[in-house]
Amino acid sequence: MARLAVFTSGNGSNFQVIAEKILKTKHTIPCMICDRKKAYSFERAKNLGINSYYVSYFEKTKESAEEEIIKIIEKEKVDIIALAGFMRLLSPMFVEKYKNRIVNIHPSLLPKYPGTHAIEKSYASDDRELGITVHYVDSGMDTGPVIRQESFIRNICEPIEEIEKKIHNLEYATYPEVIENLLDSCAGGNN
Repeated sequence: MARLAVFTSGNGSNFQVIAEKILKTKHTIPCMICDRKKAYSFERAKNLGINSYYVSYFEKTKESAEEEIIKIIEKEKVDIIALAGFMRLLSPMFVEKYKNRIVNIHPSLLPKYPGTHAIEKSYASDDRELGITVHYVDSGMDTGPVIRQESFIRNICEPIEEIEKKIHNLEYATYPEVIENLLDSCAGGNN
């Protein structure tokens, strides 16, 4: 049995899909950490029976906020960290401390369109193939090693709302599965 922490900053739809999948396995989610006090993620965590923590970055250095997060991670004995709409770039110190234990989902086929507004950038492009990337987190912006990509061929007449829906459906199908596999690997022979 391995332990997952999910970091989020907002609505938490990916967090909920991850939690619903992982809570049906032998693994646990001891905590959700969010950097926005009024994020709907807290309501989702409460409804799922998952401990939630608010870590403010307001008037703090990134390092001091991350020290607070590290204390939570250590207290909760977390094995894997999944970023699910967490809108902060983690420091090299934090990434190194949890090297190959932090994963993220991105709504484009990296290395194309890193950073924010990836769906809009993909949509505005001439790319026929659009999709998602699950990757390990390094100290760059969406530059870590790719774990898995999934894609579809777009219909050039589709509105952006349809593209967003297809991207989110790929995220909801793929990310929890990848996380479960990582937790299985982490648990090793202790299943």
